[in-house]
Amino acid sequence: MGESGVAAMAVTYQKFDPAAYLQYNYVPPRADFDRKDSIVPWKLACLHRAFTEGDVGGDVLIDVGTGPTLYQVLSGCEVFNKVILTDFLEVNRQELKKWLQGEGGSLDWTPYIQYVCKLEGRSPSAWKEKAARLREVVSDVLPIDVHRAQPMAPDALPSQGADCLVSCFCLESVSPDMDTFTKALGHISKLLRPGGHLLLIGALQESYYFGGPGVKIPVVPLNEAQVCASLQEQGYSLIRLEVYTLPQDMKVGVDDVCGVFFVKAKKN
Repeated sequence: MGESGVAAMAVTYQKFDPAAYLQYNYVPPRADFDRKDSIVPWKLACLHRAFTEGDVGGDVLIDVGTGPTLYQVLSGCEVFNKVILTDFLEVNRQELKKWLQGEGGSLDWTPYIQYVCKLEGRSPSAWKEKAARLREVVSDVLPIDVHRAQPMAPDALPSQGADCLVSCFCLESVSPDMDTFTKALGHISKLLRPGGHLLLIGALQESYYFGGPGVKIPVVPLNEAQVCASLQEQGYSLIRLEVYTLPQDMKVGVDDVCGVFFVKAKKN
């Protein structure tokens, strides 16, 4: 499949609708902050723990394939002085910039920010401070193409690379097959310094998701063993793998995902 498959996916993604995608995945039941078994609180807890264990740090954090979402850097923005958001699609970069410039956007991120404040032991009323902090430390929203050997413009990041990468539901959603997924993981690894950390969240056993009304996007179905093998092949040491299994009522017809994995790994 290789390059032709990648090109076909790039065409499909031109129909991606950020507002619809956010409504499909980032409102209840998938984002129910009163439920321990809701998917978004689980992801936020994984990220909070990973960023606060004391081993992840430095100056620069890159979010690879941010999409139209901000939840994945709400913990990291307290640890790093510079956060770079990236996406292949201009519509997603515009959605992010709207929020960063204080213009709102298609989703209210306030409940997310309040929840992460609670995880950090702060009052939910501290959400305004955290929102200000995030806007302060995000230095850029830049284009990226994970299928290129050099995914970002060479002058976009420090020569030694970033100290940490976070990437959520990106690589499996833009790769037509397992080989392309593993290669893309290798490409983004070039953005990370040796000894730096990778925090990866992704779908398990998913074959498609909807990126807008009638926009069915193919996904490479992954299992935990394949994720671990790809990480090992691309020179990572696994620190932790956690798995979330979707309760039946989280299966809301916008994809066929069975579970979600969270990985914390270190580049050798």
